[in-house]
Amino acid sequence: MKRETRFQPSPETVTATTATAPVPAGPAAPPGGVTIRPVEDVAGIAAVADFFADVWRTPRTNPPYPAELLSSLCHAGGEVLGAYDDPHLIGATAAVFSPPGTGAVYSLVAAARHSDRGVGFALKQAQRSWALRHGARAMVWTFDPLVGRNARFNLVKLGAVGVEYLIDFYGPMRDGLNDGDESDRLTARWDLLDGGAHGTGGRDGEATASRQAAPVTRLAPDGGPLAVRDGDRIWCRVPADVVALRATDATAALRWRHAVREVFTEAFAEGFMATAMTRDGWYLLTPEATA
Repeated sequence: MKRETRFQPSPETVTATTATAPVPAGPAAPPGGVTIRPVEDVAGIAAVADFFADVWRTPRTNPPYPAELLSSLCHAGGEVLGAYDDPHLIGATAAVFSPPGTGAVYSLVAAARHSDRGVGFALKQAQRSWALRHGARAMVWTFDPLVGRNARFNLVKLGAVGVEYLIDFYGPMRDGLNDGDESDRLTARWDLLDGGAHGTGGRDGEATASRQAAPVTRLAPDGGPLAVRDGDRIWCRVPADVVALRATDATAALRWRHAVREVFTEAFAEGFMATAMTRDGWYLLTPEATA
């Protein structure tokens, strides 16, 4: 079972790197007092399984990633990483290799309790370092496109690109965060040899001015603008906090799901990709050739 990458609870054989390939910088240092290390022992794996159950609000007796699965993943050559503010586990990731010849790894899940402390970023950089050591050049994962804070983290802070829109990817989900919604996901692809941020970055003011001058093409469920188009740029808004909205008004959250789905599927059919997310909750979609 695969889940989206999530950094705040409120988810092979690869082509070897050539000798002439650039050597990226090492992993980001974790926040003070926090250590990140591989998890392979039975007790450590069980603690990671419990941690993921707590994040996704499922009973520990029915975690989204059972300890047996995580242990098998490690045995098969994957990697489970834990972030510790000793003795407490405050974040974890799990990744596997993608099919032979892709030069990629697949991140099944990443979560951290203290994203504001930089734990999530340090975990992703530790994943990147592990993947590069094994010859990978890219990392792929999925996330909920309606969770704006995750989109900004993935597309702006990490510099990944949203390359595929998946409709109801998992089918019904029975956890405390997604229950009652349809499980659309956006596939993120991260160039590990680059590893830098891009997108709007610190230029949100410039992006807002450009967006506000563009004509509205669709209205959102709340009556405000949902999408605007400025030549070869499409902007799409998501709700401020879809997790909270889902808990208080599941019908409204589902209307947002369908509305955003229409914008993305039409844009992706035209060859667009998701390349940025502003602080005020607007995706930027640009043609693949210019992404």
